[in-house]
Amino acid sequence: MATRLPLFPLNTVLVPGLVLPLHVFEPRYRVLVQALLELPEDAERRFGVIAIRSGREVGADGVRALYTVGCTAELREVTPHPDGRFDLVTVGETRFRLVALDEDADTPYHTGFVDFLPERDGDGDVGSLARRVAHRFADYRERLGVDVTDLPEQPQVVSYLVAAAVVLDLPERQALLEQPTTADRLRAELEILRRECALVGAFHSLPAVDLARESGSAN
Repeated sequence: MATRLPLFPLNTVLVPGLVLPLHVFEPRYRVLVQALLELPEDAERRFGVIAIRSGREVGADGVRALYTVGCTAELREVTPHPDGRFDLVTVGETRFRLVALDEDADTPYHTGFVDFLPERDGDGDVGSLARRVAHRFADYRERLGVDVTDLPEQPQVVSYLVAAAVVLDLPERQALLEQPTTADRLRAELEILRRECALVGAFHSLPAVDLARESGSAN
């Protein structure tokens, strides 16, 4: 049975484990944050982050304007401002598939019916795949002149850290989020990292993104 979940469409892809700061200024999402803060203390304060296919908002096109798969954001910190704005710190938690928008929801923000997606290892030696991806990722970061740090050993965590950190356009990052298993995601990342390392080596230039910095999103 599908679960009702408040939605926060963004022009970004959230993956499990990623910290996502948000600056909330639009009235509809102020209402969403206030509703989450009013939940009982032991309730889950979460909403669904889902990427917009094009444009800045979900209008008459409804669910067609959104990608199919998103990720829940768990509310960790809230800093209110006197004028009603909020600064949030959220963390990606669980992937979901959007089934439909709730057209009868009596809220200014979107609410969706979602199915949560399981995390499966998939076929093959997932541990070996993760080590190969970690090695290739270290080479990639070295070529970009970014500090190389050791990745954790858990293959699922490696797959999502790399999905979040590699410089990609939104559709390709979204495709990594949608991979059905950890093994599928790691294999896709191997191909991406081979391609990116070759491009950096061929052009002797860096992408126009600073991997060492994370910036928040505004609604």
